[in-house]
Amino acid sequence: MTTEQAEALIGMTLVVAILVLMALPSALGVIRDRRIDRQIREAQEAWEDQKSSSRSTVPSTATWYAEGRRSKKLVSS
Repeated sequence: MTTEQAEALIGMTLVVAILVLMALPSALGVIRDRRIDRQIREAQEAWEDQKSSSRSTVPSTATWYAEGRRSKKLVSS
């Protein structure tokens, strides 16, 4: 290996190392964002599951109102 080839190899190695150092924070940020997005999605799904299971036990306002109207009709008849 000649001196010129050694200098070219060192130069290429430095350029690649600088490129990796510049791209590394961005790649780590993307990985972190994906992890956070996954956690948010899992929490939202768990909340929706919990919300849907509690719906069956608690009547909605519309159901409560309709039942009240029916009972008033039966009393007034």
